[in-house]
Amino acid sequence: MILDLEDAVATAEKVATRAAIAAVLSSPRSGLFYVRVNAADTEFCCGDLVAVVRPGLDGIILPKVESPATLATIDWLLLQLERERGLEEGAIDLIPIIETARGLTHLEAILASGTRVKRIAFGAGDFTLDVNMQWQRDEAELAYARARIVTASRAAGLEAPLDTVWVDLQDSEGLEASVRIALAYGFQGKMCIHPNQVPVVNRVFTPSEDEIAFAERVAAAFAKAEAAGVASIQLDGKFIDYPIVYRAQRLLEKIAAIRDRERRT
Repeated sequence: MILDLEDAVATAEKVATRAAIAAVLSSPRSGLFYVRVNAADTEFCCGDLVAVVRPGLDGIILPKVESPATLATIDWLLLQLERERGLEEGAIDLIPIIETARGLTHLEAILASGTRVKRIAFGAGDFTLDVNMQWQRDEAELAYARARIVTASRAAGLEAPLDTVWVDLQDSEGLEASVRIALAYGFQGKMCIHPNQVPVVNRVFTPSEDEIAFAERVAAAFAKAEAAGVASIQLDGKFIDYPIVYRAQRLLEKIAAIRDRERRT
């Protein structure tokens, strides 16, 4: 759950809303609480962090990150607040959103800044506004940014990134198509702006029973072949070698993690 202090809050109400957000952080929950603060170059960011860094906060969503210096500064401030308030150092997650041309241009340097960041997110709304693009239903104009964000994340040794939101709440078919594009590009998930979107996103990003069954067969058949000294086989008419096997193993690890989380919750 992402509690918002940025675009969902009117400028005149931003300071007053901090107390409401801080109060919610102590509420019982079954998931994690993140807060999207205002961008680092605004007058509100520092005050936002001071108000919400406390027990119950799991992470910060930082919008419009454009330089490694910005990310390093916010990481440093979080560390000071953790120390001051008796929180475990580095425990608060930090997810930067890449949503401007400058941020995308400096992406590799941002990811190499040596901070607590484990994964980043893509924000298409502000990105298309910044570069004067039209955000079309098929999202073809987002291809370059998506590919760069996924590739750079991998090169930096980070987790796969989170894809942008889908803003048309009435277009469930468009949402599913967008989620499938994000999955194909290599994102690990997609941010949602309405609870009704969550089941669609989870369904698409969860391997199907057919995919799981095939991955299990690939892993078993290749293990048998490898034991006999063979490193390439055919299965159901498909050529299977190490890259295909590694993909199958990755899928099985993913579904195992999903099932473990379901058991725990």
